[in-house]
Amino acid sequence: MSDHQRAEPSRTAGERASLTGFLQYQRETLAMKCAGLTTSRLREKAIPPSGLSLLGLVRHVAEVERMWFQVVWNGEDVAGYWPGKVNGTFAEFATDSADPDEAFRIWHAACARSRAIVEAAESLDATVRRRDEVYTLRYILTHMIEEYARHNGHADLLRERIDGATGE
Repeated sequence: MSDHQRAEPSRTAGERASLTGFLQYQRETLAMKCAGLTTSRLREKAIPPSGLSLLGLVRHVAEVERMWFQVVWNGEDVAGYWPGKVNGTFAEFATDSADPDEAFRIWHAACARSRAIVEAAESLDATVRRRDEVYTLRYILTHMIEEYARHNGHADLLRERIDGATGE
């Protein structure tokens, strides 16, 4: 599919390094699925009637990174990256005028911020309360791995429909 490299998660690391390694691997997988495509191909809604596109997925996970790490974990009052989004549907993230350079820049910055937040946390057992729920950092990392893995499955299907490229 591309020569984009992913760092394999360690098979012997401790829990924290395993969770962060698998999350980073999933992030790199999405980048790999998007590599080498033109703007129009990144915007393409390749599986009708779904409004899902690879660019929409990138914009979505940027928002998910912001929400879980900055808002939920860190308690920051930060606005969404793309104003006007009403309910988070993929159609809203996959606009025909979305700028891939902007989306990837924002996503990479959100991931870097997330990594810094996780690094600064004392323990995977540390907790945060949001509304009526309590979350550990372990839960948030595990949820983010699941979030990316699910969407990378979507990305597999989209990429195959766009140009026939398949691969892990």
